[in-house]
Amino acid sequence: MTSLSYRRVLLLALVAALSTTACTQSEPAKESSAPKGPEVQKAENAKADHGASGQVVLTAEELQTAGIKVEPIQAQAMIDQVVLTATIRANQDRIAHVAPRVSARIVKVNANLGDSVKKGQTLALLDSIELGEAHSAYRQAQSQLALAKSDFERAQRLKADEIIPEKDYLRARSEFEKARATFQSSNDKLRLLDAAHQESEQGPASIFSVYAPFAGTVIEKHAILGELAQPDKQIFIVADLSSLWIEANLFEKDLARVRIGAPATVSVSAYPGDVFKGRLTYISSTVDKETRAVPARVEVPNLDGRLKPEMFATASIDTAATTKALFLPQEAVLLVNGQPTVFVQEAGGFEPRAVELGDKVGGRVVAKSGLKEGEPIVTSGAYALKARLLKSQIGDTH
Repeated sequence: MTSLSYRRVLLLALVAALSTTACTQSEPAKESSAPKGPEVQKAENAKADHGASGQVVLTAEELQTAGIKVEPIQAQAMIDQVVLTATIRANQDRIAHVAPRVSARIVKVNANLGDSVKKGQTLALLDSIELGEAHSAYRQAQSQLALAKSDFERAQRLKADEIIPEKDYLRARSEFEKARATFQSSNDKLRLLDAAHQESEQGPASIFSVYAPFAGTVIEKHAILGELAQPDKQIFIVADLSSLWIEANLFEKDLARVRIGAPATVSVSAYPGDVFKGRLTYISSTVDKETRAVPARVEVPNLDGRLKPEMFATASIDTAATTKALFLPQEAVLLVNGQPTVFVQEAGGFEPRAVELGDKVGGRVVAKSGLKEGEPIVTSGAYALKARLLKSQIGDTH
């Protein structure tokens, strides 16, 4: 190859290399000017909704449609409380174990489990041989007394006219005194067995009733037709459930904080958000040596009957101390990824803020951490923000 030919080959190779470099550098420019695909556009829109700092951004129209309301959170005084796990019991001062005074066969049952009964209402009819015998003895003694009284009065008149001797008068008086003592004894026995029968003339003498001692509810029934009832075994238990006892255990560290008569509130899982007001009526004088706890009792009215004995409850007893707390409306708190969250208004949108919650008081809940006093929080329409937040997070994962 000549020198001229060699130079020509080198020149051609250089030109080809420069052309390849120019084409490579022009491709990104063409790529940037190409139209964006739908997936890319969707991701960019989601990023804009979520905001660069994790905020949720809505337009003015979307805010109005969602009904977003914002209010500054304020610290309010809160009465310090001792919160205890408790069990609801029937008021032991208003509960009665109904049993017959004498062994008897049950011949009729008038009340069923759960029935509301009035004071003096007949719960069951029973038939007792012993009561029948006592009733017969009472009637016999009553007749003997009437006869002895008549003889004694006659003897008094005859003695006054000096027709009979003194000994006949004394004998008549003795028989009268004996008949009166026998009658009184039979009357007392009948009254002990069943007082109503000493004035009753209707039905067999051996039939008697058991009655409700006060107005209440039949919470237990053991009366079975034809079964023999005994004085030592109740056949009904009647309880007045218009007031209930809430029994709990106080720990030693809390004894100095509470006092008899302190206001208290009770809540149960059956009625979330509802509270029942009562008062602390009893604190035991002894400490359980094993649990180191002191039994205590809150008494609560139950006129509507919603509270039931044996329910588990939470009792909150007021103390003399007060503290400041941040209260949130319960509808302002949502669960986001399992974490209680409140949306706080920021300059560019709404920031989801994880919070730690405390006690519930009425329709509000205490924010223990995560918020500062005066911060504007969403109190209505937060579900729309949660939906937009979750939508944005799903878009970020694709």
